[in-house]
Amino acid sequence: MTTMATPKHSAPMLQMQDYNPTSESTGTKRAKSVAFHAVALALTGVVLYPALWMIASSFKPNAEIGGTNTSLWSNNFSFDNFVTAMDGIGGVTTLQFFTNSLILAIGAVVGTVLSASVSAYAFARIKFPGRSIFFGMMIATLLLPFHVVIIPQYIIFNQLGLVDTYIPLLIGKFLAADAFFVFLMVQFMRNLPAELDEAARIDGAGHVRIFCSIMLPLMKPALISTSIFSFIWSWNDFLGPLLYLNTPEKYPLPLALRLFVDQTQSSDYGAMIAMSVLALLPVLIFFLVFQRYIVEGVSTQGLKG
Repeated sequence: MTTMATPKHSAPMLQMQDYNPTSESTGTKRAKSVAFHAVALALTGVVLYPALWMIASSFKPNAEIGGTNTSLWSNNFSFDNFVTAMDGIGGVTTLQFFTNSLILAIGAVVGTVLSASVSAYAFARIKFPGRSIFFGMMIATLLLPFHVVIIPQYIIFNQLGLVDTYIPLLIGKFLAADAFFVFLMVQFMRNLPAELDEAARIDGAGHVRIFCSIMLPLMKPALISTSIFSFIWSWNDFLGPLLYLNTPEKYPLPLALRLFVDQTQSSDYGAMIAMSVLALLPVLIFFLVFQRYIVEGVSTQGLKG
């Protein structure tokens, strides 16, 4: 009877089989994940602290806002600031300020979407002499600071008698003056198959039919992204209304907030902060409802090409 000899290296092989590097790396990965989320939560707290302070301060009396009181919460919880804010200031109600902001924001959205989409279709789908030159000139306007054209624009609108009206704030929206949105839609259209246009032309469709029936439905993410950014930028605009509006009854919310601060007399910071919270709600709701279209319209489609 023959006996098979056991290899000399069998014991080390058994020891190597017992060693599992995955079990050690799992603990390391878990520790790194915990550290990463802890740092992310800490940074999130730092970023969100001003918003939390604003919300908490809206329920504080004026005596506890600023100064040596640095606590986030107050024992004197009250809605008096919101009551004062809703009453308005200077004989103008807060509802009027909200209405003025809505007029400007909705007008900006409508004008920007219409003008930018039509201009983008011309640049992306229609071949005409000098198209590349005009498109480059339009992109170059992105490098032009707004402050360079403030004085010439004001002189023009003042000579036309349009100061203290909403026309200077809205006319540029209807003339595709925001090159960023035109560029956004041009890049989006360039990613759409050209065969769609060719098939529509074979069926006898012209540019208007192609634009309305084919392009607009496919451009939904870009259109919604443009609407969101245009709404937020117009809602928060302070410099434009400050330049062109002189009548308090026409002020939007950003200018109305300034009325609560008077350096010569007492300032109602509590009411100002309460109105800031109220002014933030429409933008926050608008963004939360349509945020997935921002990612779809900008990150995955709008800026490709």
